[in-house]
Amino acid sequence: MIAGAMSENAEKVEAGLPDTLSCWIVSDGKAGIEGPCLGLAEALGVEPEVKRIDVRAPWRWLPPNLWPAALSAPGPAGDRLSPPWPDLVIANGRKAMAPAAAIRRASGGRAFVVVLQAPQMRLDAFDLVIAPKHDRLEGANVFSVQGSITRIRPETLSEEAERFAGELKPLPRPRVAVLIGGTSKVHRMDMESACNLAEGLARMAREEGCGLMITASRRTGKEAFALIREALADLPAVLWDGTGPNPYFAYLGAADAIVVTEDSVNMVSEAATTGKPVLVAALSGGSAKFRRFHADMAAAGITRPFHGRLDEWSYTPLDEAGRAAAEVARRLAQRGQTVRR
Repeated sequence: MIAGAMSENAEKVEAGLPDTLSCWIVSDGKAGIEGPCLGLAEALGVEPEVKRIDVRAPWRWLPPNLWPAALSAPGPAGDRLSPPWPDLVIANGRKAMAPAAAIRRASGGRAFVVVLQAPQMRLDAFDLVIAPKHDRLEGANVFSVQGSITRIRPETLSEEAERFAGELKPLPRPRVAVLIGGTSKVHRMDMESACNLAEGLARMAREEGCGLMITASRRTGKEAFALIREALADLPAVLWDGTGPNPYFAYLGAADAIVVTEDSVNMVSEAATTGKPVLVAALSGGSAKFRRFHADMAAAGITRPFHGRLDEWSYTPLDEAGRAAAEVARRLAQRGQTVRR
């Protein structure tokens, strides 16, 4: 089902996109910010030049709409934003919004500028705003996606699963990938949250007879990770501790179901590209925006809450990179944009 959905979007892109397209990605270089930009560029089939900006004071402290000289805001530690301007700009992150709008102005509108989140400035400063549905943005140049754009492709997951096949072979089926985030601006991986998660995973492993493939992040915290490890010590589970090659994609590819903590839109969205059941584990805290996101994913039949047991259901795998790429291609074709060859 994933391959079919992606093939359909690829055909749409191919029909509307010129043969070659010069493209910049503008971001602050953080993986969670730059990754969606790369995902969109890859879905479009373009080879981007990545511009990582390091915004100097006082601009880094001000909202983007207060940057009068946005092309001068990036400091010497970052990449320069200067002509010749590209055909396409894909920007993400608060620090990239004002520079992206300034590129559009400086190019006389020739550069088609796409931003991947609510920009905190006028929407008409950009050609296209691709924003998560839970941001509730509306406008003629707004395209909503379910969750976030990812770089995940079926072939990546199958290749990585094969790469780690020897390590995972002893685990019984069904196999469950467990993606653990942690403390963030609005969520907390406190000991109560860690205990609830550990107890739920242990109960599921015992009662369902499943094998667990667990990966945690730096935000999980040493104490919480140690608690989870101890709770699962006598159960069929592998836990990645951050050393050696990262098995994240392998676990997604090898899983029959996925448990993911609620603190990361990206992790839930990546899990949803597989078409496998996605069970969302609660943490302390939260926000209205996260609650909207999880409500949207549940209403779409993609996720269900994690209560220490497995459920089985199906849904159309997310391919928001492909959908967004098709929309970019459609709008470029409407402009009849000249592409440098």
